[in-house]
Amino acid sequence: MDGPRTFAAMKGPKGFTITVQEIDIRPGGVWRYIMHGPDGTDYDNQIRYIEVASPERLVYVHGGDGEDDFHVTVMFEERNGVTELTMRTLFKSAAELERVAKEYGAIEAAKSTLDRLEEQLAKLT
Repeated sequence: MDGPRTFAAMKGPKGFTITVQEIDIRPGGVWRYIMHGPDGTDYDNQIRYIEVASPERLVYVHGGDGEDDFHVTVMFEERNGVTELTMRTLFKSAAELERVAKEYGAIEAAKSTLDRLEEQLAKLT
C-alpha cells in the first residue's frame, strides 16, 4: 500500500467532507482542498509537499489563506507486519499551537482524522 497517498485520501475529522481542488503529491506539489464542517462551515486548506519518500515519509507545510500554519512530518514504519504511523507537527510557537487547538479543536480533529484512517485501513485487510 502507498502510505502517503492513503494518508492524504483520509484527511479530515469525522463528520467532515472534503472537496479536492488540486492534488499533486510530489516534492514541490500542492494539495488544495476545502474541508466542509458538519455545521456547514468551509475551511480552505493548502498543503505544499516538501518531501515524498513513498512509502516511508511525507513532509509538508500546511497552510490556509496564503500563510504557512505548521510543518508536518509523517513517518510510516513497518514493524512485525504492521505499519506504524508517527506524525510530528511543528507550529511557529507554543502560543500558535494553543490558539489553533482552542479555535479549531485541532488536537481532537487530528485524533479523529487518524481514527478515520485506521478505520479505512482496517477495511483493506
